[in-house]
Amino acid sequence: MFGRAPKKSDNTKYYEILGVPKNASQDDLKKAYRKAAIKNHPDKGGDPEKFKELAQAYEVLSDPEKREIYDQYGEDALKEGMGGGGGGVDPFDIFSSFFGPSFGGGGGSSRGRRQRRGEDVIHPLKASLEDLYNGTSKKLSLSRNVLCSKCKGKGSKSGASMRCPGCQGSGMKVTIRQLGPSMIQQVQHACNECKGTGESINEKDRCQGCKGEKVVQEKKVLEVHVEKGMQHNQKITFPGEADEAPDTVTGDIVFVVQQKEHPKFKRKGDDLFYEHTLSLTEALCGFQLVLTHLDNRQLLIKSNPGEIVKPDSFKAISDEGMPMYQRPFMKGKLYIHFTVEFPDSLAPEQCKALEAVLPPKPVSKLTDMELDECEETTLHDVNNMEEEMRRKAQAAAQEAYDEDDDMPGGGAQRVQCAQQ
Repeated sequence: MFGRAPKKSDNTKYYEILGVPKNASQDDLKKAYRKAAIKNHPDKGGDPEKFKELAQAYEVLSDPEKREIYDQYGEDALKEGMGGGGGGVDPFDIFSSFFGPSFGGGGGSSRGRRQRRGEDVIHPLKASLEDLYNGTSKKLSLSRNVLCSKCKGKGSKSGASMRCPGCQGSGMKVTIRQLGPSMIQQVQHACNECKGTGESINEKDRCQGCKGEKVVQEKKVLEVHVEKGMQHNQKITFPGEADEAPDTVTGDIVFVVQQKEHPKFKRKGDDLFYEHTLSLTEALCGFQLVLTHLDNRQLLIKSNPGEIVKPDSFKAISDEGMPMYQRPFMKGKLYIHFTVEFPDSLAPEQCKALEAVLPPKPVSKLTDMELDECEETTLHDVNNMEEEMRRKAQAAAQEAYDEDDDMPGGGAQRVQCAQQ
């Protein structure tokens, strides 16, 4: 038949892949393939190469003619063409012949028809700082697509469909647009007749429940648990609750926590910050503050006798910050940032009274005669130092520009230098 006997090569590899002896029956082969294929299916987290090898081994050994050639001459003989060849098999075709096209993304007639994964649906979830401190539950009503129960997602009463005549089953159409003389543009878009599915359903055979759409809308209420200590942008996932579609693994609904601003507290990780303004008298002579926390507890905060609070200083209270996520009994710190409000002016008698109790002013080292020779100045208030510096910079830039324009040929000289 071939003029000469082929060179003998390995004839045990396929049996080892399936984990069966060389005298295994067809039933043994089927059982071995079924068990190993489910375990190694890529859509179930298995090894794609192992899945492919299993299909190749079963395709050869399940065919009596190919198995006989393989047992006598090995794998190379099949590659050289004996027994109709042993390569090019689609592993998903083999798998779907056992389990059907919808199991685990099985491929029907080609790998291109494997189940794809549906898109996740993302929703922002507004949460106050109180919600994230105390934990809460929110019930949210959502609408989603689910497979029609009457036709089981087929779209037709009989379960049959035909290739869309508009796109010839590809699901896509190409439109040519004239952009100008001798200029055209090809634009690919989903077929509007089949909505990109590549299938067409006879009008009389359409399911009355979904009108041939294969899915219907369903309202569902989800209870979202916001746990103590959750962070801004943290995700809460409901697996498999997104829109359903035929031959598609349903995606997830994902809620993304969006922390709202709080009028009094600021959060940084597990710590809280609180701003408080003291009068000068409180800063020097002591203060007492009742702080309402995020769980409505009243915290009494006061300075120690004789303690002076300096402007722009911080003090911390341990274990009064945010609860730590999934460790709610552990908390960060609560930092209080103190600013001191000074009086606008003092009466002469008030100044004398303060000088009597405050540390004495530093004594001037200059004599009265030296002081008389000094020039006296006037102080002006600067309310916003950044704005003051910005105005000065703008004025300086404008002055430099005006000086350049006043120079003879100044503008032309700048252009000439830039071109060199």
